[in-house]
Amino acid sequence: MTTSPAPATQELEVHRRELTAFCYRMLGSGFDAEDAVQETMVRAWRAGAKFDGRSSLRSWLYRIATNICLDMLRGRKRRAVPMELGPSRAPVVASLADRLPEGSWVSPIPDERLFPVGADPAELAEARESVRLAFVAALQHLPPRQRAVLILCEVLRWSAAETAELLDTSVAAVNSSLQRARATLAEVSPPAATGPDRTQLDADRRDLLTRYVDAFERYDMTALVKLLHEDAIQSMPPFAMWLQGATDIAAWMVGPGAGCRGSRLLPTAANGCLAFGQYRVDEASGAGGHAPWALQVIEVSDGRVSQIHSFLEAAALFPAFGLPDHLPA
Repeated sequence: MTTSPAPATQELEVHRRELTAFCYRMLGSGFDAEDAVQETMVRAWRAGAKFDGRSSLRSWLYRIATNICLDMLRGRKRRAVPMELGPSRAPVVASLADRLPEGSWVSPIPDERLFPVGADPAELAEARESVRLAFVAALQHLPPRQRAVLILCEVLRWSAAETAELLDTSVAAVNSSLQRARATLAEVSPPAATGPDRTQLDADRRDLLTRYVDAFERYDMTALVKLLHEDAIQSMPPFAMWLQGATDIAAWMVGPGAGCRGSRLLPTAANGCLAFGQYRVDEASGAGGHAPWALQVIEVSDGRVSQIHSFLEAAALFPAFGLPDHLPA
């Protein structure tokens, strides 16, 4: 029997972005997704001689990646967003008393790690919806195999037969898992964005976020509040605290969060949304300028900012997003 030649490294790398997006949806962590994909590539390269060509290289890689994700999820508690873990808090220092356990929250991932260059705009808009923080958090409510089934069938549009083959199960079992996963997701998933907000390059959205940067950097809370939904949300992992309402967000900014006055924001993109590296005035190092503080992921709906997620793991996140480690004065 003749076997196909082992796939070359460049053949494997073609699939890195889509595999990263798949693993991210499965694991809820950008760092874990990167680790899973790297392990997928290593295993595929080592086992390349065993690839017999009966399935496509893409299907074979997904099989490896799925098994790695299922192994990584074994025995783990699900990741979540702070809004799922308790009520909103008052905008006071005491609300910072509780911290989330390490690895318990959904963490962001750079868009450039997920989406192919030159993708069809409609397909890209749909892909962005499927990596929104709230949607990824909703996926974490599913048992791991159900999660894999739903992502493969609903997000990636694999047939039940293709999914069954990948998971070494029956079509009936896939359809049953998919039905249960849909029911669970309907209970916990947020509504999808509609209209122009689904398009990252929408001119109105760009204008809104330009005004957001201007108001934040000038620390003009009156102007900032006008850009927020009345019931806007702000979260700050690793703190369990989250705020709801434009008034409470502004009160936090001028109260316990006043150290953010004078910040600078550098644009990036995360989870299908515009995001910013926030740099606070560097008072600690003596070097002047601005030091990394938080990665802000901004959700927009109906022409206003609906959610601000400020991830405070700047030391780990800024290098992953290619953001500088210091801004000069």
